[in-house]
Amino acid sequence: MHSFDDINLQAIPAGRDLLLMITGGEAHIGAASTAYAEGEGIQVQTTAVPGHKEHVLTAGMAKRAAKVLDRTVTVVMGIHYDDLNREEINRISEITEALLEQWLEQARTEESR
Repeated sequence: MHSFDDINLQAIPAGRDLLLMITGGEAHIGAASTAYAEGEGIQVQTTAVPGHKEHVLTAGMAKRAAKVLDRTVTVVMGIHYDDLNREEINRISEITEALLEQWLEQARTEESR
């Protein structure tokens, strides 16, 4: 069983916009999703490398971050561990969502100062 303790989130400001990179295991680029305001809502554009599944997570994460932060956000994710079972995949999803929520909470706290 994998520990997944090397999964991390790195935030890179790009002017008003934000790039969030989430990697773990054998880091790579598996998918990228950009969320941005359009009209009354938030649109998301996603690109995935064939054979990779990270887009299942990046689209929702980018939309959530863009909504909370009121800015354009791109989430790039590449997480690879060999021979994962369904439980481990679910655990990776939980870890990445928790990392995003922790980072968003920290960002909101810093903005309110």
